[in-house]
Amino acid sequence: MTEIFHSQSEQETFEIGFSMGQSCKLGDIFLLEGDLGVGKTVFSKGFGKGLGIEEPISSPTFTIVQIYEGGRLPLYHFDAYRIGDVEEMEEIGYEDYLFGQGACLIEWASRIREIIPEGCISVQIDKDLEQGLQYRRITVRDCR
Repeated sequence: MTEIFHSQSEQETFEIGFSMGQSCKLGDIFLLEGDLGVGKTVFSKGFGKGLGIEEPISSPTFTIVQIYEGGRLPLYHFDAYRIGDVEEMEEIGYEDYLFGQGACLIEWASRIREIIPEGCISVQIDKDLEQGLQYRRITVRDCR
């Protein structure tokens, strides 16, 4: 199943993330892709709020994973942008998160594709400058 959302602002991107966070279930793994500056962190902030997380959501670029436990499910938020080798993921015990008691949101998941399990939800965020500077097309594919 594929769904396409059209966002004309950061607020709309946040709200799309919020809605997906609200419908997220235990064990869901979301693979978040898109160029630098496309709105992955804005989407992630909305997603966290949708889970009921009140603390600020930030991109875990330098820590690789941020853990948020204040919502209805724990959120394990990964950023694989700086991953040079999947061994770095093994060092942080990624399996405990991917198969843990929460939900995962993985930015730049294509960089660690070989360790991503089957059955994830792909979220691709793209700009289309012909539609305007703020426009984003958000394509969601259920890969189950």
